[in-house]
Amino acid sequence: MGDWIVVPIVLPAVMAALIVLAVRHDIILQRVFSITATVALVAVTLSLLVYASGNGPEMYALSDWPAPFGIVLVLDRLSAMMVFLTSLLGLGVVLFASSEWDQRGKHFHALFQFQLMGVNGAFLTGDIFNLFVFFEVLLIASYGLMLHGAGAERLKAGMQYVVINLTGSSLFLIGVGMIYSVTGTLNMADLAIQVTNVASGDAALLRAGALILLLVFCVKAALVPVHFWLPGTYANAPAPVAALFAIMTKVGAYCVLRVYSLAFGDTAGDMAWLAAPYVLPAALVTLVLGMTGVLAAKRLNSLIAFSVIGSMGTLLIAIGLFTPEAISAGLYYMLHSTFSAAALFLIADLVVSRRGQFGDSLHTAPRFHQTGFLAVLFFIGAIGMAGMPPLSGFIGKLQILDAARDSDAMVWIWSIILVTSLMCIVGFGRAGSVLFWKSASVDGEITVEGAKWPVLPIIASCGMVGGLIALTIFAGPITEYLNGVAAQLFDTSHYIEAVLGANALSLVGQ
Repeated sequence: MGDWIVVPIVLPAVMAALIVLAVRHDIILQRVFSITATVALVAVTLSLLVYASGNGPEMYALSDWPAPFGIVLVLDRLSAMMVFLTSLLGLGVVLFASSEWDQRGKHFHALFQFQLMGVNGAFLTGDIFNLFVFFEVLLIASYGLMLHGAGAERLKAGMQYVVINLTGSSLFLIGVGMIYSVTGTLNMADLAIQVTNVASGDAALLRAGALILLLVFCVKAALVPVHFWLPGTYANAPAPVAALFAIMTKVGAYCVLRVYSLAFGDTAGDMAWLAAPYVLPAALVTLVLGMTGVLAAKRLNSLIAFSVIGSMGTLLIAIGLFTPEAISAGLYYMLHSTFSAAALFLIADLVVSRRGQFGDSLHTAPRFHQTGFLAVLFFIGAIGMAGMPPLSGFIGKLQILDAARDSDAMVWIWSIILVTSLMCIVGFGRAGSVLFWKSASVDGEITVEGAKWPVLPIIASCGMVGGLIALTIFAGPITEYLNGVAAQLFDTSHYIEAVLGANALSLVGQ
């Protein structure tokens, strides 16, 4: 694909600068530029996905500096899938925000484009230092988006979010420094070779650096015990921003998968599968905690935020098994959970904006505009998040349960996933009952000016729900593609050859 690999990073970067410099005073032009760029991004990333499905990993060296010394981007099945998922999510978010949300603060579209740039860069980069750089880009943009529209609760949650991520960034640099000090490289393909050559006296330093990185990635993925920032942040973020943040936790899960299958995978000697003993137990606890929060939540947005924590627990259970079958199942669930979380946040905003003074509190209130239509959307999103048939959540959980049959922790995995699924059903059932069924018996009707049929938010919400339906209908071919992703992750030779050349593998273990 040559130069096209850089487009998912360069296009939003150029568009963000253009919006700030040329059209920042005209909201209509900002919307046109931002939506057009995101549509183009969907087209480009779809092309990358089609190319990656039929070819091996491909490396792009910026300014032709060779790896491991230069900056490289790597396109393979996993990175292509993640940038395509990001662009689809981004299109739904920008359509939803262009109805009203983008006017509640300054520079929404520029920050949104920078956010896409950072996320896409994190998925495409081939070395850990540039992973840190793209982390900072996406985090700085997310700080601005989180505080978009102001408000005391949002400011309080935003400050906590900033402090947690600044701490994470500091730990990231410490971990990177420790790894570089003993291996002399941060290129992930080169690191996969160098970890086998580390002297025994430096092994403890390398292990400590790798575990610090794991902690940072777990912060991004909201894994226990570093999950506490997520409920307040997501529940208080503007709706389109919370929907966009559905991909942020996936960046953490992606990094765990990429780094600890490539550099600390099967060929890493004493460091092989370094993350496995920590990820699986933490993921099980995360799932329990998330779904307990769903049961206890008193606000709709908090309920959805806790369900995101639970879904990350389910996803990381699959990743923590570190088998091809479990990774394939986990990636399918990752696609599903991204669409279901985004859909629920957007639908919740449509509900909340029509309930007037009752907001997102889970108390009965008089009927509001489009109650029946929104009840249907909420019902679809809820059964998707709970993992009930026939939607993709059920297929994803079924795949994960099947992949865990040979695990020593099978009893724990099956028990916790099944019990927490029931907890999720009860939690969302209670919320739906209060919002739509019990409220139907309350006298009167809430009338909110301008809340008739907002076209773009409804298109965006239906689009996210449509993603769940498409994942269900095309589960077969999607699973086949994901099996290929897992195969590439466990056969790292093609990735290493694409980055370092055909002779690089001969250096392993020397």
